[in-house]
Amino acid sequence: MSPAVLLLFIIGYFLVLIAISYLTSKNSADNDTFFVANRNSKWYLVAFGMIGTALSGVTFISVPGKVGAPSGDQFAYFQFVLGNAAGFVIIATVLLPLYYRMQLTSIYSYIESALGTWSYKTAAAIFLLSRTIGSAFRLYLVVIVLQKFIFDSYHIPFAVTVLLCLVLIWSYTFKGGLKTIIVTDSLQTLFLVSSVFLSIFFICRSLNFSVFEAAEAIKNSSYSQIFFFNDFLSSKLHFGKEFLGGMFITIAMTGLDQDLMQKNLSCKNISEAQKNMFSFTTVFVIINIFFLSVGALLYIYAANKGIKVEKTDYLYPTIALKYLGVVPAIVFMLGLTAATFATTDSALTALTTSFCVDFLNFNKRKDTNTPAMVRTRHYVHIFFSGLMLITILLFNAINNDAVVSAIFKVASYTYGPLLGLYSFGLFMSSRQVNDRLVPLICLISPAVCYVLSTSSKEWLGGYVFDNELIIVNGLITFAGLLLTSKAKSRVAAL
Repeated sequence: MSPAVLLLFIIGYFLVLIAISYLTSKNSADNDTFFVANRNSKWYLVAFGMIGTALSGVTFISVPGKVGAPSGDQFAYFQFVLGNAAGFVIIATVLLPLYYRMQLTSIYSYIESALGTWSYKTAAAIFLLSRTIGSAFRLYLVVIVLQKFIFDSYHIPFAVTVLLCLVLIWSYTFKGGLKTIIVTDSLQTLFLVSSVFLSIFFICRSLNFSVFEAAEAIKNSSYSQIFFFNDFLSSKLHFGKEFLGGMFITIAMTGLDQDLMQKNLSCKNISEAQKNMFSFTTVFVIINIFFLSVGALLYIYAANKGIKVEKTDYLYPTIALKYLGVVPAIVFMLGLTAATFATTDSALTALTTSFCVDFLNFNKRKDTNTPAMVRTRHYVHIFFSGLMLITILLFNAINNDAVVSAIFKVASYTYGPLLGLYSFGLFMSSRQVNDRLVPLICLISPAVCYVLSTSSKEWLGGYVFDNELIIVNGLITFAGLLLTSKAKSRVAAL
């Protein structure tokens, strides 16, 4: 597959996104448009667009790759997806009504009313740190693929590739913000979903399989086990760990994350926001089944053709870009690009929104939409784009997969304290936290969890933590808040 063709494709792709940005923001580009799309988004567009945001480029490459991993994952990831679905239902029925009742722009404003100013700033800072590192990590892994298959051919440095990607994302989001992203993410989700189905079609064609023969081949392969109930202590794939981890990670990293919740808050009312969440959940579960099926077919294809790769993450791009032909290669790049930039564009918008509302107090000012305030928002947007660039370059400078993955894992730990903060606010309204101690508690909790995860085999009779560690993280934060709190006076409680 010619790098020139792929490069032209990416240029054309972004020209389409920039054209959409112009059309969606030409009549309105103020801060209300950028932050909440004037609270006038169509629920079905939000629901469909969220698929692209939830399924990052890492998911696009890694989920199919893990199906045949040496650790024997097979379809175990689907257990995690079922937990995700349960988490989405809880978000729709518990958190969304709360956010709509309070008419929030930043979801962390709830913490200020429930726990206090220090708690509020801590929650917002946790999001800014976690989302910056997480989004940078996801973009970094995908830029490596773009660099290897396109930009290395033109001797373009990695730093320039990253800068180019971020400039392109900034160019179509800086004016319309969420209003533009609702439309572009819907388009990108269409590309993402299409690429999954088309990938299955092209692999089946290459293997001379019909759809039914492909399904039978997957079923009879060594990759198709979904549920794992053996060895609860030492296996990370056990159903209980995967399901509970998936559920609580979804509650924390979606329901308590400004990025995905910002889209929900742009709907007209709670009824439409809930319709969005329930329909999104259904499509999310189905599309992940097809991602896993792509993985099984890729490994069957690789075995048939004698293809070997250094890492499981390289399997999908290697086969799509080197073995299946021009059209399948373009289809793969379409899906990868869509998944990556649907995640990154919405992250930059959410980071900008959170900083403007939670630290610059845009929601408490009457002049929010003046030219001066819009310029301030532009500067914040540029700042976070630059911060993302620096973070990705640091990942690349480290050049050690284990260290980079550990940094990302630590970032994911920080969502645990958000779980503890919101739980305390929701269920312990009769107690007043020691607000100034909250930042310290939220630092101690993930640190304890990190030590626990690295020592659990020795301390807990061989038990190995996986995604369910976030539950422990939230419980430690909750316990810390409880121990340092006191009962509110009757007047304060009223």
